Parts: sequence; C-alpha cells; structure tokens
Amino acid sequence: MSADSVTASTASTSPQKPDGLDEWRGVGAEHAGEISAKGSVFLKRRSRALLGSLLRPYKTYVWLLIAVVLVENAARLSIPWLVRRGIDLGVPPILAGGSAVVLYETVGLMLAAVIIQSLSRIFFLRQAGRVGQEVLLEIRRRLFKHFQKLDVQFHDRYTSGRVVSRLTNDIDAIMELLAGGFDGIITAVLTMVGVGVLLLVLDLKLGAVCLLCFPILLLLVRWFSRQSSITYRAVRENSALVIVQFVETMTGIRAVEAYRRERRNQEIFSDLSGRYQDANVKSFRLVAIFMPGIRMIGNITIGVVLLYGGYRVIEGNMTIGVLAAFLLYLRMFFEPMQEISQFYNTFQSASAALEKASGVLEEQPTVKQPENPVPLPNAKGDLHFDRVSFSYVDKRPVLPGLELTVPPGQTVALVGTTGAGKTTIAKLMARFYDPTEGRVTLDGVDLRDLAEDDLRRAVVMVTQENFMFDGSVADNIAFGRPDASREEIIAAATAVGAHQFITELPHGYDTDVGKRGDRLSAGQRQLVAFARAFLADPAVLILDEATSSLDVPSERLVQRALGTILSERTSVIIAHRLSTVEIADRVLVLEHGTIIEDGTPQELLTRENGRYAALHRAWADSLA
Repeated sequence: MSADSVTASTASTSPQKPDGLDEWRGVGAEHAGEISAKGSVFLKRRSRALLGSLLRPYKTYVWLLIAVVLVENAARLSIPWLVRRGIDLGVPPILAGGSAVVLYETVGLMLAAVIIQSLSRIFFLRQAGRVGQEVLLEIRRRLFKHFQKLDVQFHDRYTSGRVVSRLTNDIDAIMELLAGGFDGIITAVLTMVGVGVLLLVLDLKLGAVCLLCFPILLLLVRWFSRQSSITYRAVRENSALVIVQFVETMTGIRAVEAYRRERRNQEIFSDLSGRYQDANVKSFRLVAIFMPGIRMIGNITIGVVLLYGGYRVIEGNMTIGVLAAFLLYLRMFFEPMQEISQFYNTFQSASAALEKASGVLEEQPTVKQPENPVPLPNAKGDLHFDRVSFSYVDKRPVLPGLELTVPPGQTVALVGTTGAGKTTIAKLMARFYDPTEGRVTLDGVDLRDLAEDDLRRAVVMVTQENFMFDGSVADNIAFGRPDASREEIIAAATAVGAHQFITELPHGYDTDVGKRGDRLSAGQRQLVAFARAFLADPAVLILDEATSSLDVPSERLVQRALGTILSERTSVIIAHRLSTVEIADRVLVLEHGTIIEDGTPQELLTRENGRYAALHRAWADSLA
C-alpha cells in the first residue's frame, strides 16, 4: 500500500485519551469485548451524564410528569380499596333493607378515580411525548454536529454504516426508552410499593403470607437482569453490524458487481443476520422463562391467599371486602413484574445505544481548533513547510523533515511515483492532518493557529473523486458559497469550460445531478468540481489528480480553463498526466517524501539523466 493512500485507521497521531483509557472510545464501544472494565465503567458514567444533560433543560417538566404519574397511580390504587368499602360498608345496609347511600358514594368515588386516572394518563402521554421528541432532536443535532466536527482521520476508520446506525438504530432504542420505559418502571415501582403497604394495612397476617413470595421473585429478577444485560448488548452489536454490512455493500455496489462479489457479500450478510437472529432468539428465550415464571408465582400466591383468606372469612376474622381487595391488589402487584422485564429489555438496549453515542461525543478531533486563533481575513497564499515530518503508522516517516516554500501566486506541480508523498503534502496543506513534527504555515501563520473558517476560505482542495451532493448543478457549484448569485455561478462554470455542457442538460443549471452525481459523466463531475473551487475563490488551490477522470476532449477544455483558475493564486498540482504539469511555474519531483528535483518544467526536461525527464519520456511513449 502506498504512503499516499494509507488510511488513518491505524494512524499513530491519535490524541492521548483521558482517564487512562487505551482504546478509542467511539469505535471501541462497538463491541463490549474490545474495551476494558475501566473503559466500560467510563462509558456507562458518560452515558448517564449525556442523558442527564439532555433532560436538564426539561427538569421542571420531568418533575411535573413524575407528579402526574403519582396522581395517576394513587387513583389506580384506590379502586380495590373502594371495592372493599363498597362490599363491607355499602352492601350490608341494602341487604338489611336500609339506605344505599354508602354504595352510591363508593361508586361515585370509583368513577372519579377512573376519570382522574384517565386524564392523568392523557396529560402524561402528550407531555412526555413532546419532551421525548425534543430530547431525541437534540441528540440527533449533537451527533450530526460532532460527526462533522471530527477530522478526516476519524472518518477514515469510522465506517458510514456505523454513522447510520448511530443516527437511526441507536436513536430508535433511546426513543423507546423515553416513550414508555421510564413511565413503565415508575408505575411498576409505585404499584409494587403501594400494594405492599396496602396489603399489610388491610390485614397484617395475610399480607405477611403474600410477602413470602418475595425471595423467589428477587432470585428470578436477579437471574433475568444478569442474563439479559449480556444478551441485549449482543442484540445491539449484531444489529449495528448488519446495518454496516448493508450500507457498505449498497454504497459500493458498482465495485461489488464489477468484481462479482455478490455471493461472498451474501454469505457475510447471511452470517451477520444469523448472529443477529440468534441473539434475538436468546432474548426471547429469557423472556419466555421470566414472564411465565412471574405469572406462575403470582397465580400460586393468589391461590394461597384465596385458601387462607377464605378460611379466615369463614372463621369471622376477615371480611369478604378485605379478601376481594386483597385479590385485586395481588393482581396489580404481579402485573408490574412484566412491565419491569419489558423495561429492562428497553433499558439495556437504550443503555448500549447511549454508551455508543457518548463514546462518539467523547471523541476529540486530532486536528484541534485553536483556543485563540490568529485572524487571517485576506490570505496571500505564502506556504511554507518548516522541517515537517509526518507518519501514518508505526512512526515510519512518509515525510522526513520536509523543507518547502511556495511563494504567493506560484503554481507548483508535485510529481513522483505512487507513494512518494504527494497526496500527504496536499493533505497537510489543507490541514486534514497535522505534522508529526515541524509546522506548516500560511502567510507566516501556523495552520494550527488559524480558525477553521479562515483556513477553509483560504485553502480549497479538488480531488479525483470530488463528491457531488444530491441536488441541482447550480447547488453543487455554489456548495462553498451558498449565497452566490446565479450570475456568479454561471460565470464560474464558464471560466472552467463547464457552461456549454450544463446548458445542454435537460434543465440546465437546475438539472438534478442524482445520487453522487450519477447523472453526470466523470468528466462533467470534475468540471463542476472545478467550477465549485473557482467560485470559492481561495488563496491556495490544491488539485490532487483532479484531471485524471477527464477524457482527452474534456482535458483539453480544462487545460484552457486552468490558466484562468490558477491565475493570481497559489496553486499546487498533483498529476500523473504531465500535460497538466506543463502549465506549472515550478515542478517538484518527490521520492520517499524527499524533494530530489526542483525547477521549471523546461529546466528539468534538459537534465538527460533527471527523474522528471525520465518520467516525461515514459509518459510521451505511453501516448505514442
């Protein structure tokens, strides 16, 4: 693999991690086995802090919703108590030929309790839904903003499938928790505590009998929580892997079809989907044991209460109303256990999602923004490499102490074999990476001291695979200057020779380029990229193999326009086509990151044994 194309997935320039963490906290959190115990604790702590920061602006609403849940559950718990009152105090007077006032009062109170419960539930669902969606909107915004802020090195190793998973699958898991999880667990806890207290108040002896089931319940819940914690993390991990494989396959579908990779990709996808299925099946098995187990314990307890309570009623030590209330409360007591199991499933999924999201948000860019940036409103384009060394991996230098000065307005061509360091120099000029040693300056200011807005306004890089965004041709040309007028867009396209082909499109400048510009040819996409760069009007323009996608007619058209594009600005050209190099003021021949020849194209051609002359002869022979 060439030094120019080595990705940053194994870069040695990653920042020092706080808290002694060795693993990268964003990608590392993809698989539980890849992070240390200390790292896992850190991520759990950060995920709780993330959720707290998201809910903090709605603290008043959260307390209000908790109060509403308390009112709702109080109304709900009052109904069995009112049933006892109706049976024990309302029915006997009627049987004795007396008044039914107590029974009517009790029914009225029950109706009021039902209305309060229903209104509380309506209010809670509406307000909780609004707060939940606000929180989800905020976390989406944070993730999207942070993904954009992170540098090229991060995105080289963090696949697009994982990005999609963070913004879709994991957000859905958090949404499920916010939508019903917290409500369910609060209701379950309040119900269980309230029912436990009311059972003891109604009848201490019968209540104590009911509480005998507690140890068995606790053992079952403890077993389920341990097993489901492992299982549901595996579900989240395998879900993310399925999304990654699908997105990457569809993104690279042309390469898949060109190399007949369909069968192998299908095997990989089937294997990942099978693992995802197995993880889900295991989770269903846990629920299949837990829920029937809870139901069985509940039914046995109800049977014991009915047997013992019935005996006490016969003996005259308990009223029928108390026994009826006991049975109703017991039904309430065991129902929340299923809610707890469901909440735990939701909580485990959301916790894993929050850990991954917080891991991404904790990741800091290796290309950091300066705390006190030096302003550079009107850059001239004076570039200087001051003893610059750079390594991608294992401290093996791609550039060993490079010294280079490019004065303002000069057009410099970088040539050399693959791996010579040409693209690395371009990436350092654009500050996609920072030097391992030394510094790169623009107009005497270290690039690390420039504000990002000033740097991106001053330096623009056009590459071979310039991305076209879904939208019109005009939108793509104005990508760097959204406020540009239609006249300015047309002028930029005309300057690079793109106006003619654009006007021949079905809707001219308003023609939709399609996904990644698929409705344009490779040459047309490159011309649009040139127009985009021309309209941005940078002080430094870097062309990295920018003419390699053009056919001969398009290249000739661009050659005529390059004089306009490169005029009065510092330009750096990286090209294997030496026809593009010939327009440069100066040519630098690189080998292993070192400049071995430096001069005008004409001067270097006169050196019979020179490297540039040899490259030129080889290029001319290839055209013959």
